[in-house]
Amino acid sequence: MAKIHTLVKRRKGLGTAHGHYCYFHRIGKRHRPKTFNTEEAVNAWALKQGLGPEQYYIKSVKHNKRFQVVMHDRKDKKSF
Repeated sequence: MAKIHTLVKRRKGLGTAHGHYCYFHRIGKRHRPKTFNTEEAVNAWALKQGLGPEQYYIKSVKHNKRFQVVMHDRKDKKSF
């Protein structure tokens, strides 16, 4: 990983003690699981995405206040 020159850090107003690599190099967006407030919203989203009920299942998260879409494993159709 290439370091950023001190002169560039001074021009940008950054401290010299840190790397600041993330400011100058694009890091991919973290992919988080899709969650919904209701099971109806989960089913509507899956229908819009073209997913059948056999391709995903609904997992209860956040102390049963939200619902997460979890895709079935392609190798094993019975994995829950």
